[in-house]
Parts: sequence; C-alpha cells; structure tokens
Amino acid sequence: MGAVMVSQQGAEAGIATEETEVSYGLLPKVLGYHLRRTQVAIFKHFAHSVAAAEDITPGLFGMLQVIAANPGLGQSRLAEAMEVDRSSIVKVVNQLTERGLIVRVPSLSDRRSYCLRLTPEGRMALRRMEQAILRHEEEFTKALSAEEKTTLVALLKRLYDQNP
Repeated sequence: MGAVMVSQQGAEAGIATEETEVSYGLLPKVLGYHLRRTQVAIFKHFAHSVAAAEDITPGLFGMLQVIAANPGLGQSRLAEAMEVDRSSIVKVVNQLTERGLIVRVPSLSDRRSYCLRLTPEGRMALRRMEQAILRHEEEFTKALSAEEKTTLVALLKRLYDQNP
C-alpha cells in the first residue's frame, strides 16, 4: 500500500488528502479483514498461476471437484453442497457443459431434474487443473511450514463449522 502524505492544510484540518497515509482504523484487528485480504491475495495468485493456464475460476474448479467426486449428483444437490443459490447453478452448469467438461443426464428418479457427470475430456482437464492447483497452493503457502498449514486449515474449519 503506497504511502500518502499529508498536505500542510489537510494536516491542520485533520482531513485526508491524496498525500495522507490511509488509516484502516479498527480493520487490522478484525479477523474478517485479514480473511478477506488473504482471499484477495490467493485469488490473484490463482488468476496468474492456474486460471491463465487452464481458463478456470476457483468456483468452477470447486464445482468440477464436487461433480467428479459424486458422479450423478443432481444440480440442486450441487447448489446445496457449494452453498450457492439453486437458480445460479444453471449458469455454472451451462458453462461447464458448453466447455465439454460435464454432461447433464436425465435423472432416473425425477424426470424434471438432471444428474451431472464429467466427460472424458473433463476428467483429463481436471487432472491437469489439479496439478496446477497443487503447484499454486505450494507457491502461495511457501511462507508456512507443513504443520502451520495444517493448523491454519484446522482453525479455519473450526470457525466455519461452529457458524454454519
């Protein structure tokens, strides 16, 4: 974050100017602020290291992972699992279908719904993406030891598990 200096008039008036160093007030003491800054940083790193090579977003990658791990999963269940609105899941499924990564198959138990499966091309692409993701994770977390990464994940999981 670039330093911004205070002009003589602004300093005397207590008003931030273009030269004033920005204060974040209480934010540096707030967990959510640090989580958001980390999310922004990891998404930027993802964009440069994974998305640039694989043309995938973190959200789409997550959807592919859940579909791959649960062949035949319904669109509604995918929306629940990923904690997204059921109406917005159609857009995501359309994107993945148009790219040839998944197919919709009519449900055997409910003719109004579809089950999702990876295509052979989707399985190959997912393997490549997984390797890119693992490299990305390794690079992004290089400042942490293996034990620290494990602890960080456990602590974060504890927080979101207690606040569903």
